[in-house]
Amino acid sequence: MTQPVPPPARRVPCEQCPFRSKKKVFRDFTPEELAFVSSFKSAELNVDPRTNVLLQGTNSAHLYSVLTGWAFRYKMLPDGRRQILNYAFPGDFLGLQASVLNEMQHSVETLTGMVLCVFPREKLWELYGGHPTLAFDLTWLAAQEMQILDEHLLSVGRRTALERTAYLLLHLFVRAEQVGLAKGGVIQFPLTQQHIADTLGMSLVHANKTLKRLSASKAVRLKDKSLQLVDRDALARIAQYDVPARYPRPFI
Repeated sequence: MTQPVPPPARRVPCEQCPFRSKKKVFRDFTPEELAFVSSFKSAELNVDPRTNVLLQGTNSAHLYSVLTGWAFRYKMLPDGRRQILNYAFPGDFLGLQASVLNEMQHSVETLTGMVLCVFPREKLWELYGGHPTLAFDLTWLAAQEMQILDEHLLSVGRRTALERTAYLLLHLFVRAEQVGLAKGGVIQFPLTQQHIADTLGMSLVHANKTLKRLSASKAVRLKDKSLQLVDRDALARIAQYDVPARYPRPFI
C-alpha cells in the first residue's frame, strides 16, 4: 500500500494545540520551543481506518505526531502471521525509527480515523542541534516505548493467558484515560478479538475463551466497541501489574 501524501494544510495551529490545555497530562513548551515546533510542523494529515501510515522495510520523508485517533505498530512474518507490538495514542510520535535506522523495522496501521501532525524528517536535526530539551523529549518518548515493550514481552513470556489479557485491557484503558478519552469510566475500544490475539500471541479461539473468562470475573466489561473497568483493583491483581504514577509527559 502506498504511503499517504500529506496535504499542504493545517487546521490546528501549534499555539492552539489541544494538548497544551491538558496541563496535567502534557508538559508545556517554552515560547522558543513553541515557535520551533510551529515552524517544524508542515501540515496535518487525515487518515482513514485500516490505513498503513508507515511500512516495514521502507523509509518516509515525514514524521508524525498523533493528534487524534488510535493506531498500532506491528511486524509480519513471511507467511502472513502478525505480531502487534504496541498501540499509538494522541501525543505519541511515529516514524523516529526510520530517522535513526534509515528504514522502518515495523509497520503502523490506523485502528480508527486519525489526524496526524506532519513533520519533515530533514528538519529533525535542527531540533537536536538547537533545542536540547525537545531532543530529551524525543529520547523520553523512545524510552517510554521501550518500557512498554518490556512489559509486553513479560506478558507474552511469563504471564498466563488470563493475566496477559487483563494486563492489555488495563494498559490500554489507562493510556486512553490519561489523554482524556475516558468518559464515566468507559472508553471507546476499536480493537477486535483478532487484534487482541495478535498482540498476546494467541489463537483467535484462545483469545475469545480468555476474554469470556475475564468478563466472568466481573472486573471488566467489554461490549459494543466499548471498554469499562468495573473493578480496576481486581483487574490489576489479575494482571499482576502496578499501574505507574502519572506525571506530565512530553509531546512534539
